[in-house]
Amino acid sequence: MFDNTNPYTLRTEIVEGITHYYVSFSDGQAIPRETEVSRPVYLEFCRFVKQERNLRRSDERHIEQSDLTDETLYNRALRPSERVEETVFDSLRNEHLRQSIVELPGIQRRRFVLHHEFGFTYEQIAEMEGCKKQSACESVMLAEKRIREKLKNLED
Repeated sequence: MFDNTNPYTLRTEIVEGITHYYVSFSDGQAIPRETEVSRPVYLEFCRFVKQERNLRRSDERHIEQSDLTDETLYNRALRPSERVEETVFDSLRNEHLRQSIVELPGIQRRRFVLHHEFGFTYEQIAEMEGCKKQSACESVMLAEKRIREKLKNLED
């Protein structure tokens, strides 16, 4: 994070119609120093000052404005730990889903997987298999119905 203090100051002075450019700073022993610089160096310092100011403002916009405690950090975790029961239930449900898909007739299983796993449209599946779009759609819908029924029977 940037602090609000600049280690140097910039100034210009016009003497006899000529502009002189100065940079002031404190050296390592905290003794104030001032040196005259060329116009390109002065302009580069000005650009740097603007860039640093913009970074400071950006940094301030993104600083957390609330107190962070262990509890708030834990609550913000990407994925809080699941309870053991939820993990076991998810695992069993996924296994039953896989088993239900495996038990589908070959054409339904293939079309179901093409649609749901690979994201193919009914038109694309029909073109691959040399059938009508309606047939591909009906196969996928029938497969979905059979899978739902099997999973429902397991829950009862």
